[in-house]
Amino acid sequence: MRVLLIATAFNSLTQRVHTELRERGHEVAVQLALGDEPVRAAVARTDPELIICPMLTKAIPEDVWSTRTVLIVHPGPKGDRGPSSLDWAITEGAERWGVTVLQAVEEMDAGDIWASVDFPVRACGKSELYRGEVADAAVEAVLLAVSRFEGGLFTPEPLDYDRPDVGGRLRPFLKQEARRIDWEADDTATVLRKLRAGDSQPGVLDELYGREYFLHGGHPEDELRGARPGAVIAQRDGAICRATTDGAVWIPQLRPRRTPGGPATFKLPAATVLADHLHRVREVPVTPASAAGRDTWSEIRYHEREDVGFLEFSFAGGAMSTEQCRRLLAAYREAADRPTSVLVLGAARDFFSNGIHLNVIEGASFPALESWENINAMDDLVEAVLTTTDKLTVAALAGNAAAGGLMLAIAADEVWCRESAVLNPHYRLMGLYGSEYWTYTLPRRVGAEQAEQLTTQTLPVGAARAERLGLVDRRAGGGAAEFRGWVEREAAALAGSPELTGRLVEKKRRRAEDEEARPLADHRTEELRRMHRNFYREGEPYHRLRRDFVHKVCPVATPEHLTGLLGRPE
Repeated sequence: MRVLLIATAFNSLTQRVHTELRERGHEVAVQLALGDEPVRAAVARTDPELIICPMLTKAIPEDVWSTRTVLIVHPGPKGDRGPSSLDWAITEGAERWGVTVLQAVEEMDAGDIWASVDFPVRACGKSELYRGEVADAAVEAVLLAVSRFEGGLFTPEPLDYDRPDVGGRLRPFLKQEARRIDWEADDTATVLRKLRAGDSQPGVLDELYGREYFLHGGHPEDELRGARPGAVIAQRDGAICRATTDGAVWIPQLRPRRTPGGPATFKLPAATVLADHLHRVREVPVTPASAAGRDTWSEIRYHEREDVGFLEFSFAGGAMSTEQCRRLLAAYREAADRPTSVLVLGAARDFFSNGIHLNVIEGASFPALESWENINAMDDLVEAVLTTTDKLTVAALAGNAAAGGLMLAIAADEVWCRESAVLNPHYRLMGLYGSEYWTYTLPRRVGAEQAEQLTTQTLPVGAARAERLGLVDRRAGGGAAEFRGWVEREAAALAGSPELTGRLVEKKRRRAEDEEARPLADHRTEELRRMHRNFYREGEPYHRLRRDFVHKVCPVATPEHLTGLLGRPE
């Protein structure tokens, strides 16, 4: 079936729907919602049998939805309406929520219902929930709606608030007045709900040191306390800790409020933004091993279960700055020195990694230099994984991975992937050649010809296709918790397998043969030669593309690689 996706952005959910539909044999094209005329032109060009809007903040033209079936994916249960659905769910402490696929009509979110799937609301930020439970429920609902549409016999359900299963309601836009934290009155649980409901957009507007900032991200703290609620009482690896009435919370990122006529602002590590004010605020470090047993904020955790080590890392937005890469490298080296036979890499939930930290680079005094430092720090980390020969390494992808972050994953001996993960094995949309030893690891996994296609076609890859290509070795279904349990069981089985010793011997032999054929240093030198040109040569598009990405500049047209109908992936 010909399907047109219309979306405000080709975000994680739109990519997920794109890969899932193609995997099932549908022809899929994408049109960004950049105005009525481009939408009309895309409909005329593709002549879709069905239009799906996975993520939409603008109305579809009436002459489109009145003549074709247009399905809207709304992140709320039956009857829920309004632009701040998830924000309200988290703010009010909902235990369960839903995703509804409904038909576009004149009144927003009021159309007939084609499918609705509910999900548990985990204690996490809105963006993490969106990429996890919301995306899983949305895909299930979309596929159910598509199946019903194809069958031709299903009659969608009119929205009727008298029905017992319609529990939602029309909710207003959640304004900053409702999000504002009352540090003198709100307890820790309330503060966390407000922070998480604003993550990653729009943030929670607050005042620190006489200036207004948007707070992004919220994590509990189990030990530190402060005498004055709202005060900054500690810092750790770029985050700040603020006292509450009954505890404390960690806030990893801030965005200064834009002043009238001033330059645009963007999210950066909180301690970087407040650097001039934190001279007397103590740094409170935590080791990866101690963090694993505490309810505190840490980007890196490490624990062991019998003969398996688990090095978990979770960076906001999946981006890894120079300093974050260096901290992770230090933790990796410590983990690699432990007497285990299998080392599992990756967070229990959400992103694996998306590579270098474009926001930190944009905020640096010399972005080209920071880009260079960042890519070299990524390379050092990947090299450490590639040269570990005394144990098997496993990259466990509970969520998405892209660019250098995906190349970090495929440096491991095995890549295990949750079926819902979306992979983007390319750099070119950011104007980069790429490094992280991809010219060695990617062809080794998928072959030279396929490596060329993956890095030039710049399309997302679903887990099923990734397994067929050899980009990942194994995949498993279920939610994040089920996937993590599967990873732990399979890692234990791998550590206890009689083939382990032979595999380690073979691993050392192959690494030595590959090094003799072409040293890793040669791959790195050639990759960095091209990256240096991307960073420093005049006329290269990288700096403009990075700036547009960081400042969320709206594209003027849908990228060409998304506009044509794409059939089933190979």
